[in-house]
Amino acid sequence: MKALAGKLRAVYRLVCFAGVTVQISVVFSLVFPFLKEASRMRWVGYFSGRLLAALGLVVQARGSMGMGSTLLVANHVSWLDILAINAARPVRFVSKADVRHWPLVGWIVACGGTLFIERERRSDAMRVVHQVAAALQTGSQIAIFPEGTTSDGRGVLPFHASLLQSAVATSVDVQPILMRYSDRTSPISDAANYVGDTSLAQSMWLIANASGLTVHVSFLPVTVGPHPDRRMLADQLRSTIETELGAAQSGLH
Repeated sequence: MKALAGKLRAVYRLVCFAGVTVQISVVFSLVFPFLKEASRMRWVGYFSGRLLAALGLVVQARGSMGMGSTLLVANHVSWLDILAINAARPVRFVSKADVRHWPLVGWIVACGGTLFIERERRSDAMRVVHQVAAALQTGSQIAIFPEGTTSDGRGVLPFHASLLQSAVATSVDVQPILMRYSDRTSPISDAANYVGDTSLAQSMWLIANASGLTVHVSFLPVTVGPHPDRRMLADQLRSTIETELGAAQSGLH
């Protein structure tokens, strides 16, 4: 009976998720064309939180985000990361190009002004660096995932430094963000992982089945610009996030 109840709860969550997607379709199709960017971002943040709640997730944000032009640098665990950061504080993102074609999620991030990068083409990184730098110079806050792929959430993969050149070139502040998922039994939950050959549908089912799943969005201390070197900056940011993750696993946060 307990297993059946769990499956019914998961189905209910997915139905709720589908219901929110219908609302998003209406608002984004009919209202967005007439809104200014600030209003669009508020709607993106609102619906990101609604989608996470529909799947049974609780968002816990800690720390404060820097003001003005800021490059946000986060570790990458799940396709939920973009929704979670947006729920805490809506910002623009740099994301891999294939996310643009994902059902719903791609639409939401595109409406939020996401810049898409084709990671298979090394030359495309320079194009995106210039776009990010231009956006930062106009006061935007842009978030990137310099690992370039998702991890299992128990460690931080090496950072690719290329996109950090935008912060070096513009001398804007850079703020690391720790993304972590926990549940009722562990400070690091596997339910939200999006690694290996896991499909989006399989991931959604695992998330909907989880109990007490919480996404922690920790805004860590800002690294003030200017920055002398992108590789040194990448190592510094990775170390900061890794240290914070270790503290969380040890129960210190």
